[in-house]
Parts: sequence; structure tokens; C-alpha cells
Amino acid sequence: MRRYIVAALLLTVISCQYSDINACTNFLVGKDASADGSTMISYAADSYGMYGFLHFSPAADYEEGAMRVVEDWDTGRPLGSIPQVKHTYSVVGNMNEHQVTIGETTWGGREALWDTVGVDYGSLIYIALERSKTAREAIEWMITLVNEYGYASEGESFSIGDPTEVWIMDLIGKGPGQKGANWAAVRIPDNAIAAHANQARITTLPVGKKTKLNKKLNCMVNGDWMWDKDLIAFAREKGYFTGEDKDFSYQAAYNPFDFSGLYVCEARVWSFFRHFSDDMDRYLDYATGKTFRETQGKDEGEHMPLWIVPNKKVTVQDMKECMRDEYKGTPLDITQGTDAGPWNSKLRYGGLGFKCAVNGTDTLQYWYERPTATQQTAWSYVSQMRGYSKYGIFWFGVDDASCSCYTPMYSCLTHVPECFAEGNGDSYTYSPTSAWWTFNIVANWAYTKYSRMYPHIRERQQIWDDKFNTQVAGVDEKAKQMSEEDARSFLTAYSCSQAENLVSDWQKLGIYLMTKFLDGQERKEENGDFKRNQYGHSVGPNRLALPESFLKMVAPEITHE
Repeated sequence: MRRYIVAALLLTVISCQYSDINACTNFLVGKDASADGSTMISYAADSYGMYGFLHFSPAADYEEGAMRVVEDWDTGRPLGSIPQVKHTYSVVGNMNEHQVTIGETTWGGREALWDTVGVDYGSLIYIALERSKTAREAIEWMITLVNEYGYASEGESFSIGDPTEVWIMDLIGKGPGQKGANWAAVRIPDNAIAAHANQARITTLPVGKKTKLNKKLNCMVNGDWMWDKDLIAFAREKGYFTGEDKDFSYQAAYNPFDFSGLYVCEARVWSFFRHFSDDMDRYLDYATGKTFRETQGKDEGEHMPLWIVPNKKVTVQDMKECMRDEYKGTPLDITQGTDAGPWNSKLRYGGLGFKCAVNGTDTLQYWYERPTATQQTAWSYVSQMRGYSKYGIFWFGVDDASCSCYTPMYSCLTHVPECFAEGNGDSYTYSPTSAWWTFNIVANWAYTKYSRMYPHIRERQQIWDDKFNTQVAGVDEKAKQMSEEDARSFLTAYSCSQAENLVSDWQKLGIYLMTKFLDGQERKEENGDFKRNQYGHSVGPNRLALPESFLKMVAPEITHE
């Protein structure tokens, strides 16, 4: 297994500005590309130290003159207040009662355009969810807010969807003290799928005679494309772009590729697409940065498309599995190689990479693979926005998606389960009833002998996936027969009880794995129980031999006869 390296001269500030902090992943599916006609958006909130809980805000009415406090989502830093609207919609996670869903991934981009004043990216998401009935309304709210108050974050890509449409929007500010933003948004075709992973993905825009000005948002519109009116002129003024408007690329101007933008970010998009396309091998050298490296940092080679038409209809279960992706079956498999250790651990220490001089060479930057499923995930979801139902399903999970389960949380919940609730512990305060702590304990124990323990996790994972996938149809049918008030109570009770049952079962799994692999050994089993002798005493465990390939590496350091 390889570890790609990049000479120091190719590294830029952008290389590391977001890699360990906001390394998230979004997948999008149009309604005609899905198996049941729903639209879907998935999201992993990946940040070391972040606590995984299910956001909930009930619908509310406000008096004239009420204000809404705005705080930076990442730090809690006060950003001010804005006028509140008369009525806000309820929000469960990142889906509101109208099934509008918003996700994001941070890409940083040009540091000169960052600001700390205005509305941050997280507040944009939740304010828009509180106020929007459709994806287009959400986009309008987000742009209206940054135009009026400014944008207090780095460059972001947003996934925005409702039961009919899914959109990608790339957005970065205009610099300290400047209101508005440099943004572009496009609706993904109904028969297509798309993705973004900490790298701006919108390139050329359909400039031309059909482009019209939207005065309300101060933007240009051409069909299902929208962008800031001054987007291209601003880039040209700053020296980010020279040439004709038709050749302008948002990505190249505001988030130019470096090696990590490809190997760490675009590779995740490539891996998602490869599950639904027979033609992705052609992009492997590009997506893994090989072409970038060989051309000494030139942005050459064929870029991956913004979207593709899948070779099969995408199911909710497909999306769950894509969120659990570890590059297995590809040259990027995170569970292989020397640094995976003898038991194929995905855990890497010290971040996504390191600098090192080897055998007298110059100091080089080395990069680890970065799969979609990663240990620093706080929480993730698959949002199923269903045009055929009044209620969407927000499939929610905590911690590393490869070791987690997605529980169906309906969009009409009146409250969330205790195990997912905000305030039930935090990332520094253990809570025995917290799902985040329960799943973290199991996953972190499993990392020590991943190839031995993961099959047990996978077995339980599949049992719960099958159970939930089967139950949902019956639950939907029962809810249809009820009044809206009764349906909300019924669906809330169902979602909460299933979440608590899952956490209880995962606690038992953790105890089983601790017992099974205590002290680095493997306890023997018989007929579903740990094996005992005829007198009821425990039988000695299997002492697991290290793989020969690993022994050959350590043998030179060990005393021999």
C-alpha cells in the first residue's frame, strides 16, 4: 500500500487549513435516481472533539420585534442578533417538518476572503431550516442573510434539498468587512447523483444570452443555475481569473486544487461515484493526485463530473453503505498497509499526514488516505425526503459510520430520544445513557483488533439495518390511518424507542467484545456462550498469532537464538 508524498514546494496554506477540523462528506441523490422516488442527502459531521447529538428545535411563533441570537456553530462565539420571523418550523437534525434538508463540507479556499463578522455557515443552515418550505427558499434565505449581514466563515459547499429537488451551492465571502458572498448554486438533475467532500466542485457556469438578473438576490439566473452577479468580475479584479466569462471556473478561482484537495477530498467523491458507475477508473489518477504530482502542481487531466447518472437506482441502504466506505476493494483501502498494523486498523495518529525526512532525503509531506467513514465523525445522517409521504425520515447515527447504525428519526418528532439528546453528556463528560459514548467505546476497542472485531460489529449492524428497513413500511402504513396529532405521537414514540433499544443492544455488544478479546487474546465460544470445561471453569483463550507479514517487519528488532 502506498503513502503519497508531495514535495514541500507544492504545499500551500490551503493544504492544511481544514483537513483536521472540518473534514465532512456529502452525497446527493435526485428523485429519479433513487429506488423509491425520494431525494436523498447524506452528511458526516467530522471534527475531533465534537459531540454527537440530534439537534431539535420545535416550531414556534414570535411577537413583532423579536430577535434571533446568532452564535458561531463551531465555537459558540456570539455573532449578534437578527430579526426573528413570525413563525419558525420544527427541525429534527438537519431536516425540517417540510422535509427540507441542508448539509455542508468546509473547503476553506482563499484566506483573504474569510471574515469573522456576519452569519456563520452553521447558523445559515439552521436559520434557513427554520424558515423554509423548499430548497429554493432555503437558498434565498441563505443568500439574503449573507447579503445583509456578511459571511463569518471560510469557504463551504452546501447540499440543499427537498422532496422534489437537490442542489449544491459553493460559497465564500468577499473579505473582511465586506457583505455578500461569492457563490454559485446548481440543481442536480433528477436522474443524477452528486457529492462534495471539502473541495469546491462547481466549475464553469452557463453564461450567455439566457442569463437573467434576479434583483432580489443580486444574482444571475440561467435555468437551474444561480450565481452572484459580481462573481466573475470579482475574481478577475482579485487576479484569481483571467480570460473570457465562458471559461471561468468557480473551483479554479476560489478553491484551486492542491494535492490534499484531490487525494484527501476528491477521492471520496470518486469512491462514491464508483459504486454506481462502471467508468470511474479513468479518474483514479486525477482523484488521487497522481496527475497533479507528476505535472508539478498543474491542474491538468480530466476532472470528475459534478454529477453522474447512476447505473442502478440508489436505495437508502446504498447510501448507508456509502457513508461506511473505507475504500475497501480499491488501492486506497485504509485498512491495509504497514500503518494499519497487524490487525488492519483504520486508526491513524497525528492527523491526516506528517512531514518526514527519510534516508537523508529532503523533508516531504506524507498523506494518509481519508475515507468517508472516519473515527472523528461526531454524527452522520442519510436524509430521505419523500414526496410520497408527509413525513421524511432522518436516518441518524453517531460516531464512525463504519461502526455505527442509522436509526429512523421521523421529521415530525415532538422530541428526540434521551440517548441522542443535547446535554446528555458531552465529549468530555461520560454519560452511560449517551449513544455517542456507547458507540465510541465499542469502536475504539475494535480499532485495537479491527480485522477480528469488526465482523462482530458488522453482523449486529446488518441485523439492525434489516430490522429498520423492514419496519418502516409498516410504521408508515399505521401512521397514514391516524390524525396528524396521533401520527406525530406514534412516530415520535417509535423513533425514540428504537433508538434506545439500539443503544441498549450496543452496550451489550461492547461488553461481549471486551470479554471476547480481553488482554489481547480471543476467548473460545461454544453454542453461543463462552466455553467452559466440565467443571464450569473458563477454558483458556486462543492466543492469536501475529500475521507472518507483520512478524517479518518486527523480527529484526527482536532477540533471536
